[in-house]
Amino acid sequence: MELRQLRYFVTVAEELHFGKAALRLHMTQPPLSQTIQALEEELGAALFERNRRGVTLSPAGTALLPEARRLLAHAQELPQLVQRAAGGEVGRLTLAFVSSADYSVLPPFLRAYRAAYPQVQITLQEATSDLQLDDLLHNRIDAGLLIPPLPDKAKEQLDYLPVLNEPLVLALPAGLPALKKKGKLTLSALPPLPLIIFPRVISPALHDAILSVFRDAGITPQIGQEAIQMQTIVSLVSAGIGMALVPQSVSNLMRTGVEYRALADATPLVETGLAWRRDNASPVLHGFLDLLRNELRKSALC
Repeated sequence: MELRQLRYFVTVAEELHFGKAALRLHMTQPPLSQTIQALEEELGAALFERNRRGVTLSPAGTALLPEARRLLAHAQELPQLVQRAAGGEVGRLTLAFVSSADYSVLPPFLRAYRAAYPQVQITLQEATSDLQLDDLLHNRIDAGLLIPPLPDKAKEQLDYLPVLNEPLVLALPAGLPALKKKGKLTLSALPPLPLIIFPRVISPALHDAILSVFRDAGITPQIGQEAIQMQTIVSLVSAGIGMALVPQSVSNLMRTGVEYRALADATPLVETGLAWRRDNASPVLHGFLDLLRNELRKSALC
């Protein structure tokens, strides 16, 4: 069955006259009649009842008419659909992110992207940097907001764009005497609280950066508890189990029993960036990358 046959059928069904339908289609009547007969033979049923008074739709033709119109309408939409897909305006984007990004860059970027590409379906996955790298290398996600550096093996297949640099801040149980002092705090002014931190395998660079702050202050912290997600780390601080050093954006996670304070001690900057497969030619992904770069340029100008 061809779309041309359906278009001829719909025209005859609307005119209920082969001569008028042929004029409307800019053709002669014999080939139009032959096309309708061929369609009826293909479908195994008469679509029109022909008599001396004229032409009427048969029950089979009445059933076919709305479906034929629907198929023709969808066919007319196909070029626009293909063009939108080629331009990254429709499709699916699978984006992973570290938990700290949920309190910093992720919400504004998603708002901007949804406004620009409302018909793209976004699948979000919270995951640690090590899991994101594995998912990227195995084509399970399109892109990931993670904490670098990328391993040398991953650099062979992935591209990377820095998105955010921020300092580490203290997350402390509320009510500590040291918190009565306003402003920045030094590690030496704090009681020897256990350190709550994530396992090193999740993000070796950030883990080492946190411990380097204590080392530079001449302090060897006691690891009191390990937790994977920043939300869990902050919850453990809230429970009074210990203290933590977290990226500054995590301080947007307000939790009863936790006070965030800046450090007077020198702290390294924590970088968050976007990684994606270099060979991923998805128009949806590249639309996201273009928007992200534009948003970063605008924020740099502010």
